Amino acid sequence: MNWITKFIKPKIKSLLKKKLSDSKEALWVTCECKNLIYKDELFNNLSVCPSCGFHHKLNCEERFKIFFDDKEYEILETPLPKDDPLKFPKYSDKLKQSREKTKQSDAILIADGMLDGIRITSGAQNFNFIGGAVGAASGEAFIHGIQHAINNKTPFIFFSCSGGQKMQEGAIALMQMTRTVLAVNELKKKNLPYIVVMTNPTTGGVSASFATLGDILIAEPKAICAFAGRRVIENTVKEDLPKDFQTAEFVKDHGGIDLVVERKYIKSTISTLLSILLKKKEVKNISDLTDATNINETLQKTSKAV
Repeated sequence: MNWITKFIKPKIKSLLKKKLSDSKEALWVTCECKNLIYKDELFNNLSVCPSCGFHHKLNCEERFKIFFDDKEYEILETPLPKDDPLKFPKYSDKLKQSREKTKQSDAILIADGMLDGIRITSGAQNFNFIGGAVGAASGEAFIHGIQHAINNKTPFIFFSCSGGQKMQEGAIALMQMTRTVLAVNELKKKNLPYIVVMTNPTTGGVSASFATLGDILIAEPKAICAFAGRRVIENTVKEDLPKDFQTAEFVKDHGGIDLVVERKYIKSTISTLLSILLKKKEVKNISDLTDATNINETLQKTSKAV
């Protein structure tokens, strides 16, 4: 009986425990407020906790489905540069795992569709893809989205969710900050609206580049919007920071964000803003929208000048 007690029973218990755990994970989600939420209930509430209002992360497809009219949109094919240009240890494995997990080639997806009858180009970051970190592929995707918006004379709406740039791509990742800023500048030259929705978190090189360049900056409630981390700042200034430091509400109160909007109102808010902005453009500078700009040509000219 000893071997049954020592080996068989623990294995059976372990197997049952694993099955129960898998079942629990499939049906329930634990919120920041420690409440267990039925997964379907959370999904039906746009992934916002009905108890505390915490906005859970959405992947790109989930974001597009609640944003575009009738959940209809077209995912645009974007350029995919060579993987792992610096041969960083285990980076290729991370990319492979992230692609299997998210079914995306990189962190950013670009889509084309309608928002309350207005044709728009939209982009979103998936935090499940290496923390939404930006490297060469994400930079190319973002620029491709801007180019598509210019070519088709549409507003560009971007949902940021990232820890910053990819350390595995070094200077190549840092270069994307400049490239994306130049791309946004080309969009603005054509007087096309650029609206950014900062979701939790929007930090590092993303917040220091394209995420804070929107004509209008919106954030979801309690989203962390910052450059350096809280602990880094506290250790530098040797002071305790306010409890709500770097939250969307704190940043808005200090002039860094225009609006903090609950997820259920984001679509209607952006629709209203676009109606106002596009009406102004229609009256003022419709002639400026006639010629499409090739962003890659502009980037090449700029790099040669430097």
